[in-house]
Amino acid sequence: MSLQKQVMDKMKEAMKAKNTVALQALRAVKSAFLLAKTETGVQADLTEEQELKIIQKQVKQRKDSAAIFIKQGRQDLAEPELAEIAVLEQFLPEALSEDEIAAVVIATIEKVGAKGMKDMGKVMEIVSKELSGRADGKTISNLVKKSLM
Repeated sequence: MSLQKQVMDKMKEAMKAKNTVALQALRAVKSAFLLAKTETGVQADLTEEQELKIIQKQVKQRKDSAAIFIKQGRQDLAEPELAEIAVLEQFLPEALSEDEIAAVVIATIEKVGAKGMKDMGKVMEIVSKELSGRADGKTISNLVKKSLM
């Protein structure tokens, strides 16, 4: 079942349960799906990879907002963002641990033969594609930097 269909099903459940937080998060994702579909001007279906990227972007936006709210001492504004993150993360694949990501990074560095920071772009490209949807880009970047130094 496509992610769009899953989002719609969860949206119906949230409406019936009168869960406003979940409904708000799911409506935002549905809106992002529609925008992505009409961006090219063709009503083509989105691939599963594109759907995942859209949901990841929505999660990242909420994490950034929550971090800013917490930094400013506005827990009342951060809580709805964190609740929406929990709703959206159910559509994402299981995230890898930092150790698992580090293992992939080290294996990629050895495979590519990277020697220093000048090779970071090559390593990042390969690792990001391999771990797409299962690891945060910031975490990958930090581990690559640490491994190449």
